[in-house]
Amino acid sequence: MHVNHVKKALKEGKLQLGCSFAQLRSPAVATILGKAGLNWCYLDAEHGPFDFPTLQDLCRASIAAGMAPIVRIADVQYDLVARSLDCGAMGVLLPRVESPDVLERAVSWAFLPPKGVRGYGLTQHNVDYEAVTLPQIIQHVNDNTMVVFQIETQTALDRRDELTAVPGVDAVMVGPADLSISLGIPGQFEHPKLIEAIDKIIESCNKHGVAPGIHMRPLHLAKFWRDRGMRFLSTGGDALWLYDKASEAMKELRG
Repeated sequence: MHVNHVKKALKEGKLQLGCSFAQLRSPAVATILGKAGLNWCYLDAEHGPFDFPTLQDLCRASIAAGMAPIVRIADVQYDLVARSLDCGAMGVLLPRVESPDVLERAVSWAFLPPKGVRGYGLTQHNVDYEAVTLPQIIQHVNDNTMVVFQIETQTALDRRDELTAVPGVDAVMVGPADLSISLGIPGQFEHPKLIEAIDKIIESCNKHGVAPGIHMRPLHLAKFWRDRGMRFLSTGGDALWLYDKASEAMKELRG
């Protein structure tokens, strides 16, 4: 059975690098990203075009290439959490979380009893076709499933201590675009007000033993937040990197 090395590394305080995967529906792209050295990616089923069959293919390709797939679901609902994990995701990313009670329920949906309330529906592909018992599967799944939630609003920022204190959460991912909008400084990613807010989130994460994370498209901003303590760090993306590299080559060749 596959081990979630990202979850293990985050518990040890190590940096884990990922990217957005939101547009290209080919498993070959997941293979390329994994072979490029990414630790994880988030498959964007909130804003991206992915249905469950596609998610299953992308999860399998990601794991085979050594990259942990985390599915960002469209809404905090039981069926989206459970089905994403049944497709092979090693974790779920919960968007727009503001309520500790809602977060606590969502955490319970990600884990099998007795740790949670997720229904059992795993098949051979979930255990890599190994001959294992039901108790072994339950223990392994619960030990290797990640729950990550996003702080994207002023309300969530104000409740950051309550949210990061919810048991079973592995990491937080700041949504800088939505948070900047909520703070009244849309798209100003280097604004002191946004930096101060994110620093407060990092402080709360460290206080409660949760890995702080963020997605920043520009590499220089990803480096900035890496140096300020982000450990669940994401930058760039599938289509973005393809476009950026192709544009760079064309500009250079055309002088």
